Amino acid sequence: MNNNTIYEVTGLIDSIVFRNETNGYTVLNIDTDDELICAVGTMPGVEVGDEIKATGVFKTHPTYGEQLSVSYFERCAPTSSAAILKYLSSRAIKGVGPRMAARIVEEFGEDTLEVIEKSPELLTRVKGISLEKAKSMSEELKKTFGFRELLLYLQKYDIAPEEAVRIWKHLGINAEKLIEENPYILCEDGINISFQRADKIAVMQDKASDSDLRTRAAIVHILNHNTANGHTCLPKDKLAQTCVSFTGTEREKVDSVLEQMITDSSLFSDTRESDSREFVFLPVYHRAETYAAARLQMLLRFPPQTISDIEGKIEAIEESENIKYADLQKEAISKALTKGTLILTGGPGTGKTTTLNAIIKILKDNGEKVFLAAPTGRAAQRMSELTGCEAKTIHRLLEVEWTSNDRPVFKRNEQNTLSCDALILDEVSMIDSILLDSVMRAFPLGCRLILVGDSDQLPSVGAGNVLGDLIASGILPTVTLNEIFRQSMQSLIVTNAHKINKGELPVIDIKNNDFFFLKCSSNQVMSDTIIELCKNRLPRTYGYSPTEEIQVLTPSRKGDLGTAELNKALQEAINPPSPEKTEIIINQRILREGDKVMQYKNNYNIPWTRDDGAIGEGIFNGDIGILLEVSKSNQKIKIRFDDKIATYTYDDIIDVDLAYCSTIHKSQGNEFEAVIIPMYNSPPQLLYRNLLYTAVTRAKKLLILVGKPEIMERMVNNNKRTLRYSGLKEFLLRGVESE
Repeated sequence: MNNNTIYEVTGLIDSIVFRNETNGYTVLNIDTDDELICAVGTMPGVEVGDEIKATGVFKTHPTYGEQLSVSYFERCAPTSSAAILKYLSSRAIKGVGPRMAARIVEEFGEDTLEVIEKSPELLTRVKGISLEKAKSMSEELKKTFGFRELLLYLQKYDIAPEEAVRIWKHLGINAEKLIEENPYILCEDGINISFQRADKIAVMQDKASDSDLRTRAAIVHILNHNTANGHTCLPKDKLAQTCVSFTGTEREKVDSVLEQMITDSSLFSDTRESDSREFVFLPVYHRAETYAAARLQMLLRFPPQTISDIEGKIEAIEESENIKYADLQKEAISKALTKGTLILTGGPGTGKTTTLNAIIKILKDNGEKVFLAAPTGRAAQRMSELTGCEAKTIHRLLEVEWTSNDRPVFKRNEQNTLSCDALILDEVSMIDSILLDSVMRAFPLGCRLILVGDSDQLPSVGAGNVLGDLIASGILPTVTLNEIFRQSMQSLIVTNAHKINKGELPVIDIKNNDFFFLKCSSNQVMSDTIIELCKNRLPRTYGYSPTEEIQVLTPSRKGDLGTAELNKALQEAINPPSPEKTEIIINQRILREGDKVMQYKNNYNIPWTRDDGAIGEGIFNGDIGILLEVSKSNQKIKIRFDDKIATYTYDDIIDVDLAYCSTIHKSQGNEFEAVIIPMYNSPPQLLYRNLLYTAVTRAKKLLILVGKPEIMERMVNNNKRTLRYSGLKEFLLRGVESE
């Protein structure tokens, strides 16, 4: 059949081959009287015996042959006695099998479903059915038909079947009534229909544009939207004015609704003592930041036991390892072992790892169990390599499990704390408020906490300003290493990173070091130069692998030198099409065997096997790997991520993209042998010092800037720090002052 022709198929559902209860994806066979047709697509709630009208295009599956790929479907309950018998025999109603179904249909014929739904007491005339069982059958049928009615109801609002599944699970049998009363209920967590779509539904329902329900939903939408910009709260006056502009509602009305939401605990409000400014939080962020602050204050009040003779232990390490610690390093070691809490921060080459290794050695020699963790898989792996100790991702450390809505739930919590004497977290600048809260809930009393990071790196992708707030509060012991060690001073990457951080222009005219600037006047020349560096010059001169050791980092996803265009060009140059390499097209992107790829969204269900035979699940946002195999026969893709091979389905691979080039933000927590950064006219909001500093510090042995020196100068001179509204610092200080 013509793959572009749309067909409409009508018939009875003969059998259901597969169904995903989470999203409604179904594989079923339709009996059209003339033939049996296999149909695939999102068709929640259908049952064997249903009459269905399915619309779609025919596609040929490499294993299963021709299938109707369904884009739209309608169905109704079975009406004939034969169809009803088939429906009930399929165990569509719990507790009713083929034999009982036959007895019921024999008794009531075409009225069977109406009897079950509206007059269940009549079912007791059938042998084996008690009144209690009859009522249970009636409830089951009402639920099934209730979902069907909801699906039909939602179709007029252009709500997709998979979204209808979420709505049904969240709202249940009263969903239609609840949506009629308040369409903005669709914005709730767990359903996640956007405010704009709910607003369109409200207009279709002739709801008032200044209703309290709309204003409440708009306020929550604004707060949620701003978490994507890093804010865990907003000033109350700013929130109210934004809502006025966004909805057109009078300020007096917005203020009234806002007060009501705070009163009924839909939102939380807190007044900052330093300037009496009131801030408004979503409950989850207020709970996270107040809890984390309280636990940290408790840790300060009840520190673990001090380790004795620290000076002697430091001297012993210096002698045995032929090393000499700087004064600040000794101070950091001492504070970690006496105070029980330490924030250790500093730029590249300042000795954070050397200091950390000394702390770990003394703790272990003292018989303490030390756990190490970092926010990402790459950061944890790097931590393991630098310390010689096992390091896990924070999610793995806390033993994450996932709900049906892909929300993390940690097995380690207040009732099941971590079994360690010391916890060391690296790359703390990447930790957001929600993750800090999860760590502190699993943190045992009497345990040491050592937080390591670079406070000048980009802040976390998630909402919060954790490392910045912890340091700014001044209540946690903090040591900032600022002396560049002699061996690191030989690296221009290190010294230039520190220059950039201070607002000084980096040295770019030394030709025999590890930091280079290749001047190019146009975007096309920059692109050509980057491709030549990756494909030929760096592999030929330094022996670097284009896929495993060279990384292009750019500020933006868009434009001639954004990730999308550079990835296409680099793929064509480094891994061109070949008869020996299978490829697939996903969302208009070509992925080919041999490609360097990145996971762009956490997926905790992807199975993997380590080289040592260990198995597990979960690939994380930012993980970089090599696409090994595309199997079109079973629709599986294998990707190697460091020491493990993950197996993807075609559905899972949608969150994977090329990674020859990635954004600077995505590179956090990673280090690469060689880094190339284009210096071009990207969006002005991305040309700032902190971003350049973060990019430069991703390079281990070689850094090359390609483009216009004036762009580099503009970035160095722009010390814009993205403002983040958060409450952690305030809650930490308030607890101390109130004692």
